[in-house]
Amino acid sequence: MKVLHVDINHPLIIEQFSELGFENHEDYTSTKEEIATRISHYDGIIIRSRFSIDADFLDKAKNLKFIGRLGAGLENIDTQYAKSLGVFLAAAPEGNRNAVGEHALGMLLSLFNKLNKADHEVRSGKWDREGNRGLELEGKVVGIIGYGNMGKAFAKKLKGFDVEEVICYDIKGGVEDEHARQVGIMEFQDRVDVISLHVPQTEDTIGMFRTEFIEKFKKSFWIINTARGKCIDTQDLVAALKSGKILGAGLDVLEYEKASFEHMFTDDQLPDAFEYLIKADNVILSPHVAGWTVESKIKLAQTVVDKIKNKFC
Repeated sequence: MKVLHVDINHPLIIEQFSELGFENHEDYTSTKEEIATRISHYDGIIIRSRFSIDADFLDKAKNLKFIGRLGAGLENIDTQYAKSLGVFLAAAPEGNRNAVGEHALGMLLSLFNKLNKADHEVRSGKWDREGNRGLELEGKVVGIIGYGNMGKAFAKKLKGFDVEEVICYDIKGGVEDEHARQVGIMEFQDRVDVISLHVPQTEDTIGMFRTEFIEKFKKSFWIINTARGKCIDTQDLVAALKSGKILGAGLDVLEYEKASFEHMFTDDQLPDAFEYLIKADNVILSPHVAGWTVESKIKLAQTVVDKIKNKFC
């Protein structure tokens, strides 16, 4: 089979495909439109996030048998149409779930202990111990929204911190395990001290975290988002930070990101809400790298290879 690679990934994916007898072609610079003119020559395409694969592109891919995406989700692919054409889809949430779990925990601990603020102050010559008094995870109720690969990995990392309880909310039933108890949304909103988002980007999750939803929580809380930026309305988040309803936020993703995840803004002007975030002491930001570790780069490639190998070899 002929496979086209349009994003640079760990070399093991090309090496192992070659061992399986696949013919690898690499094109990391052509536009989507240019690739569409010759995609009919390929049986498979390996992509990360450089461009979307929509129905028009798929119509041109007459011989396409599989799409491998080295990432957790498939939101940049018209999955319904691809499946209707019999195209096999291989994402790799198993490949970076551990990295995401560790990053989310790191953000939470940094927020609780004011590490970014304290580091900046000490480097500036300010020694303020009382102003940097932290909080402990022990005794807190941690809530996870979206209890799939990423949510489960984060819950597992919380073992040993003596939290009061880890609870999860998911639209699918029966997802709880030994690390988290599944609850309804009302109990979730009544009890949590910390929320970590681990949902995919869908029509239902885009903008889900807005004022109407935030105000239904009984207590003020901390929020971590390592999922997708568009799940949180940034203006409403800032309003809640200003009011104290949200005590702090760890954001690896922002709604301003481009679909390719390679850049943040579609223009040069910074939104007012983002201006607030970058100046806030109780906000930690990172550039969509929660699942972006040395180890996950290997795991993501291996996961996609294994899924395609099991399907076609």
